Amino acid sequence: MSVSHTVTVHDRQHGTVLQAEIEEGRYVLEGFEAAGQPLPFSCRNGCCTTCAVRVLSGELDQREALGLSHDLRRQGYGLLCVATVQGPLTVETQDEDEVYMLQFGNAFGKGRVRRAIPMEEE
Repeated sequence: MSVSHTVTVHDRQHGTVLQAEIEEGRYVLEGFEAAGQPLPFSCRNGCCTTCAVRVLSGELDQREALGLSHDLRRQGYGLLCVATVQGPLTVETQDEDEVYMLQFGNAFGKGRVRRAIPMEEE
């Protein structure tokens, strides 16, 4: 017998609240799709920030979330495409660009990339 938990998503972009019963261990994104309530996603691999949320209550198991640093995970961010439910959960969607900049912003915008080793001329 599988255990299910209530998952609530506050969709900030659309001003709506979605709710579904999701089996423990199932990906949140997949569970909402099965319930006929699709959520935003892009890669389904935990490598981008399209499905990023901030946890308001509860916990996610998201060991597959390559697109989020451990620091951002500790701050309560999660990626629903690779996050599984461990118990009742409430999250709110985030602006994809905002989370992307938190994750990768310090690596961009620092001027031209310079090569350490000059390329050989042809």
